[in-house]
Parts: sequence; C-alpha cells; structure tokens
Amino acid sequence: MRIAVTGSIATDHLLVFPGRFADQLMAGRLERVSLSFLADSLDIRRGGAAANIAYGLGLLGLAPVLLGAVGSDFEPHRVLLKQQGVDTESVRVSPGLHTARFVCTTDADQNQIATFYTGAMAEARHIRLAPVLARTRGLDLVLVSPNDPEAMLRHTRECHELGLPVAADPSQQLARLERDEVRALIDRSRMLFTNEYESVLLQERSGWTQEQVLGRTGLWITTLGEAGSRIRQAGRTPLEVPAVPARRAVDPTGVGDSYRAGFLAALARGAQLRDAARLASVTAVLALESVGSQEHTLVRAELLARLEEAYGPAAAEALSCSLVVRS
Repeated sequence: MRIAVTGSIATDHLLVFPGRFADQLMAGRLERVSLSFLADSLDIRRGGAAANIAYGLGLLGLAPVLLGAVGSDFEPHRVLLKQQGVDTESVRVSPGLHTARFVCTTDADQNQIATFYTGAMAEARHIRLAPVLARTRGLDLVLVSPNDPEAMLRHTRECHELGLPVAADPSQQLARLERDEVRALIDRSRMLFTNEYESVLLQERSGWTQEQVLGRTGLWITTLGEAGSRIRQAGRTPLEVPAVPARRAVDPTGVGDSYRAGFLAALARGAQLRDAARLASVTAVLALESVGSQEHTLVRAELLARLEEAYGPAAAEALSCSLVVRS
C-alpha cells in the first residue's frame, strides 16, 4: 500500500514551563491576556505534521511519499527522512522562505500553547498531485494533514478528480477554515482523523451533526488522550480502544501524528480496525516518552511487548505476523 502524506514540514522549538498555565489565567480577564512564561528548557527538533507521520510510517517499514513545501534549510531534515525510507522527491523547496516554525510551550500538566509560522509552507498550494501520481506509478491513499489551507483544499479536490482515496486530517487548521471548506475536506473521504476537542470543533465549523459527518466519511477516528481512541462508522456501534499507559510523559508534541502513522501502517498490512488502533496507541505512547516528534525509534520486540502488556497476548499475536519495523 503506497501512502502519500501531504501537510506541514517544520522545525519545532519546544519549551517547558514548570508551572501550570491554568494558575496564571484570571477569570474575567481573559479578553486582555498579557503573560510571559519562564521556560526551563529549549529543544530544537525536526517536525511538521506530514513529516512526523511520514517518519512514523517509514519506521514501520513503509515507503511513504512526502508532499509539502520547505526552505533551503531543509536538507539535513531530508537526509533523516530518507534514511527511514521516506520518498522526499516531491517536496517543494522555496528559494526565498524558511521552513515553517512551530514554537510550543508545554506546562506541567502537558497543556500546550503554540505559535506556528507559515514560511515556505504557503507555497504548498502550488504542488500538484498528478505529476506525483505519474512518478510513483500509483498511490493507494492520500492523507491531507494540516497545511496551507489552500493546499489542503487543492489536494482534496485533486484526489477526487484523480480517483484517489483521501484521508482527512484537518486538525489545528479547523480554526482557519470556513464552513464550506471544512465540508469539502470531509466529504467523500475514506477516513477522518480528529482529537476529542477537534471532533466538537469540526461539527461546529461544518454545521453538520455527528451523524451527518459519519454519512460523508467512511471512518472517523478520534484520539482521546489518556482515554484511548474511538472509531466510528455510520450505522455501527463505536469501537473504543484503551490507551497504552505511559511509563513517563516527556513531550506530547507529535503524539497524534505517531498515532496516525501506526494506524495507517497497520491498515496497510491488512490489520483489523481494533488491532490498528492498538498498534497506533503503542506508537503514540513511545513518541510521548521521548523529546521531539522524530527522535524516537521503534524496536519490534518492544512494540510486541507493549502490545501484550496493554492488551494481552492475543493482541500481540494478531499483529506479530504483519508487523514490520525498519532497522
């Protein structure tokens, strides 16, 4: 199964504030917030939703095609991704703009306040899927993850025109999208990814009820943090999958992207939905237990051990035959 991942490619600046954001917010004064948080640490890491997902798919033995726009400072990042089997030939390099920047502060409760600088990502709207399809000789799924909004809409429209199955992952860009744009991203999608907050926001922004959303996508996967994940399909009972307990919560950045990579990789190898969500939960927690969204590695024996520990021997056995990890 050949998966193309479209979306942001960025450099992450990750700061840690040892206190709680909630303690600094004053009720009745939120309309005039002026706060500064003294961070204890700063890590500069490779990131971006599409790059994170592609990295995770590469770790799991697939050869995803990455589509996004970057600056000339991307080359060291390109080397890392190619080492993990990611096809970066369709990444657009801007001659005059820096790669996008994600600046995020995390507090003691793992809450985050972030700012995203678009930079070269604005040029992603100029990337066409037809040449990528011709070069790769076929794609089985295109994931449209957070990106320049015009690029997200263009990629979705092109997928429908070319007959390519599309997975919608609007995520944090929901705040920037108008009602008709949200609907265009969801409608006729093979699957839809959100977190719990985004699932509510998506309904508000689209003006569609949960049932109406389910009528326009094949599969709706919602991550629920420590509560696990929920998979919904029209006319079926929701499937609830518990999370894998974290041994230590280090950095939540990119955890959702790691979940998506695990889920898609499992489906690509023919796993059932419950098993796909279980593998996704393991890959997500391993990302949570390391700093940076493209710093963790995967070891087959550890993946199977965590699967068995969280879900039992049968769960590990169900995935053992199809589980591939790039060494």
